[in-house]
Amino acid sequence: MKLFKLGLTSILAGGALVAGTYNVDTAHSHIGFKVRHMMISNVNGKFNTFNGTFEYDEETKTLRSLNGTVEVKSINTENAKRDEHLRTSDFFAAAEYPQMTFILEKVKGETAYGKLTMRGVTKDVAFEFENNGLVKDPWGNIRVGLALSGKINRFDYGIKYNEILEAGGVAVGETVKINVELEGILIRP
Repeated sequence: MKLFKLGLTSILAGGALVAGTYNVDTAHSHIGFKVRHMMISNVNGKFNTFNGTFEYDEETKTLRSLNGTVEVKSINTENAKRDEHLRTSDFFAAAEYPQMTFILEKVKGETAYGKLTMRGVTKDVAFEFENNGLVKDPWGNIRVGLALSGKINRFDYGIKYNEILEAGGVAVGETVKINVELEGILIRP
């Protein structure tokens, strides 16, 4: 019986090495977006400052939880004037609402369901989910790669600024495409 308990303890302890809480490695992760501009092209952007944690179970290959925060003022579209405008109340109102958050509720198949909060408004969202698996890096760290992608309507979050174009249409599209690439590092106990 003692041998069985010792064996079970070893299996459970070994499993803890690949099932646990991970910190998002911001150097190897990306929070990006794309939105229509002038009805003919897209503006791509990203957020430079963000953080998060997630729980991942390698045995069942499931994402159990994900909590992420984005610093709105870190928006970067590679155009300083546009980025300043995006930080104003016309768009993100970064001074009043400095952070966006995402909280995962569940993953079902290849869809991740959660709550996205932006400008003080929380909405249910569904994103395509990609589980890129687990690896041990050359320094002995356990890493997991995940991806989320999908679309939101910016009007749902009170971001309604726009200009009507002389030829018809609007300057900024309503639909925002979101692309999130996350690499997490297992937190050592």
